Amino acid sequence: MSTSALVVPLTAAHAGDVIAIYQAGIDEGNATFETTAPTWEQFDAAKLPAHRFAAVDEAGRVLGWVATSKVSDRCAYAGVVEHSVYVHPEARGRGVASALLKALVDSTEAAGIWTIQSGIFPENTASLAVHERAGFRVVGTRERVGRHHGLWRDVVLVERRSPAVR
Repeated sequence: MSTSALVVPLTAAHAGDVIAIYQAGIDEGNATFETTAPTWEQFDAAKLPAHRFAAVDEAGRVLGWVATSKVSDRCAYAGVVEHSVYVHPEARGRGVASALLKALVDSTEAAGIWTIQSGIFPENTASLAVHERAGFRVVGTRERVGRHHGLWRDVVLVERRSPAVR
């Protein structure tokens, strides 16, 4: 895989690569409580269309993706989204996640979203580090929040509060 990446809107044309990267993260065991990646149709229905991006190399291969979902239908949470970011195993350590998070921050701030949040397994130290560099802070740890492969897992809640959206 190439070392350069261009961040573009994530579309159905990226579906196969996006789902494969998602499944690779699932298979590693420290990315999500999910055990199987959704179909593209399920993914597409669950993610907000305005705030999803793919990082692609010059050949058009997807190196990673970021997408958001609503936290709540309540109007008080209209400016809060939850996100996921995944990078192909061969593209890690090259700034792909940082580029995707920057695109996400720019997109959400332009739309008036004031908080981006995510839950990250504490064992996923690379994800925690890239989020910290992108301006996210640890809110706290939700202990034993869910079972994963028969074991209770903690989740570190991170958020980025926009200084631009008031």
